Amino acid sequence: MKKRILSVITICALIVSAASCGGNTAPASTTAAAQTESAATEPAAAETAATEASKEDETSAEPEQTEAAPAAEEKVIPDDTPYTIEGGITDRMKALADYIDGNRARLAKVFKKAQAGEPITVAYLGGSITQGSSAGPTTCYAYLTTKWLEEKFPDSKITYVNAGIGATGSYIGVFRTDRDVLSQNPDLVFIDFSVNDTVEHTERNIASYDGVIRKLWSADCAPAIVTVAMTMDDGTSFQNYHSEVCKAYDIPMISYHDAILDAIDNGHIKWTDISDDNIHPNTVGHSVLTEIITSYLQKVLDELDTIDTQHESDISEVYKSDKFSTAYIVVPGDPQNVNETGWEDKQDELFGNFGGFWRAISKDGSFEGVEPLKFEVEAKSIGLFYGKMTSNGGTFDVIVDGETVKTINSDFKGGWGSYVEAEEIIDFDECGTHTVEISVHTGEKAVVLISALALTK
Repeated sequence: MKKRILSVITICALIVSAASCGGNTAPASTTAAAQTESAATEPAAAETAATEASKEDETSAEPEQTEAAPAAEEKVIPDDTPYTIEGGITDRMKALADYIDGNRARLAKVFKKAQAGEPITVAYLGGSITQGSSAGPTTCYAYLTTKWLEEKFPDSKITYVNAGIGATGSYIGVFRTDRDVLSQNPDLVFIDFSVNDTVEHTERNIASYDGVIRKLWSADCAPAIVTVAMTMDDGTSFQNYHSEVCKAYDIPMISYHDAILDAIDNGHIKWTDISDDNIHPNTVGHSVLTEIITSYLQKVLDELDTIDTQHESDISEVYKSDKFSTAYIVVPGDPQNVNETGWEDKQDELFGNFGGFWRAISKDGSFEGVEPLKFEVEAKSIGLFYGKMTSNGGTFDVIVDGETVKTINSDFKGGWGSYVEAEEIIDFDECGTHTVEISVHTGEKAVVLISALALTK
């Protein structure tokens, strides 16, 4: 079989608007309703080959026990089978998609709960693919997977939570996990950030993805977690990095990346059959993705009576970092000590499908009357979410405890679209009280938009 050469070059993101979604608007970030905001395009992520360290077989020190431990059973991948979209995914695709089978105890408990007619909540946390870009609110994989669950469990009331926001990776994701997902007390959460996390911030993205899983797994509602690995047309994906986190915690991973690229490499279909650009599945692609996900769920359902529900995944040993286990955000309307003199407080408006923002506007080259946006916070680390603007993006300083830590230019003129960007600002050795100020630069006509302060304790 022809092997695919994976690109390590970050691919420029394309412009994706609501018009590219077949006339449909993107689904809401925390509910099933559609938003009127255009879906932002995913930033590219580069795939690199990650080699799993081999483990030596342990043998007993007792002389009578000299036989080596049996080798782990290898996954059997069926021979190439011609795949047609109309015919449904093949056994080979199912085997390739089952990338990490993982511990299924919590998932089995969710299914048994639904079988008993109890209500369950299913949430989807990710970027614009999860949001439904290039498909729409009722033809995206999140909605279709939920409909499949409703058919399998007709006596259970299933609440659907779509927490996909375009152009956001796991760093933004971990800070909004509490607000957008855990606030809904989910029983099952799907995670997709594989074409948003990039090697530009490799260590940060691994740590924040680790944090998303740890935050969800440790929540009082104790949700089951299933991760999904997507891909760009050239194989670009963060799958190898994410999979190491999932292996460490024995969390299931479903690989659209492996299943769909194998079918393409074998000449069964073309990328253009399942996507209208280089990233987002179209309606056909979302349908195929749904088949891939639900084939794994069906396997769990078929084996439900034999799955051990007493022994769940053990996350007591941190794989990468527990830095983000306390991650939270401060947004307009939160009960925080904020001085916003001269800034517009837009609590109920969206920017990049992210709810709420502070905005300062200069019409004549000066920000007369605009004082520094000032926060008093308890934090160990401080980050910032701000608007990257295709028109008149301004420059501002981030001042912490009286010292300018970073100067940020929010201009994105000529870019694919305005969106919410994330920036790490400063880390401290321990949690303490800090003053954070956003001070705008005067000059040309400009706009500065601040979406959130991102903090850990």
